[in-house]
Amino acid sequence: MSMKALRAALCLACALYLMPAGAAGDPSGDTEVWRTVQATLFAGRQVVESSDVIEIDAPFRAEDAAVVPVGLRAKIDQTPDYHITRMWLLIDGNPTPVAAAFTLSPEAGRADIDTRVRVEQYTWMRAVAETSDGKLHVSSKYVRAAGGCSAPAGKDLEAAMARLGKMKLRVDGESAEGQTSTATLMVSHPNLNGMQMDQVTRLYTPARFVRHMEVSYAGRLLLSADVDFALSENPQLRFHFRPGDAGGELLAKVVDSDDLTFTQTLAIRPGERAGMRE
Repeated sequence: MSMKALRAALCLACALYLMPAGAAGDPSGDTEVWRTVQATLFAGRQVVESSDVIEIDAPFRAEDAAVVPVGLRAKIDQTPDYHITRMWLLIDGNPTPVAAAFTLSPEAGRADIDTRVRVEQYTWMRAVAETSDGKLHVSSKYVRAAGGCSAPAGKDLEAAMARLGKMKLRVDGESAEGQTSTATLMVSHPNLNGMQMDQVTRLYTPARFVRHMEVSYAGRLLLSADVDFALSENPQLRFHFRPGDAGGELLAKVVDSDDLTFTQTLAIRPGERAGMRE
């Protein structure tokens, strides 16, 4: 199901989801939004709560609701015999709960993903993983943050638009054959969601956001992500891959809601520090 269709199906459920910000302790995770997501996104399939396959990493209380770090931590390696094929990042209390849907290759080595999101109200966050045997696993965490979706952009919009689509690819440390390397993709984009008010004109800024990100290595797709405007300004993804013995090229492609496409590449040579390309 497309992200557009999911937004339409889930907006009504979001309206039913009200959570008291001052409640002591975490409320029940069995929310109306979560039940609707299961029925809509997973067609009534069983989703097992477990940290054996996937775990969500998010702060107990966010310092900035517009830039909340969140990690989807795989508890298994990516192997041809058994691996995570898809992951979803869900934020119950946001205007659209499906923040991101990832498709992953077993060649990635690890299925860990890190990003930063906006959070509109105190909410349950969930990481759902589908494994190659067709089973669904979920890890949930209650996060205390509010007002992130409607917070004004952190930088001057004119300056942000001048840098629109500028991208950085960075690999940490030395790339070695057979070992998992960590890389980060960063794209300059205001990621406007239509809820931010221009502080001068007092008018709402039209939505324009990154909707698709993908990364390939040596011509083979590592991951693709259908994302929503829940991602913070200047979206970024931290991911993993295994360099081959002959090296190769990391290729990142980003598409925004105006169908503009941006690309960036970084040559990888095993035994050398790859550094950063921008």
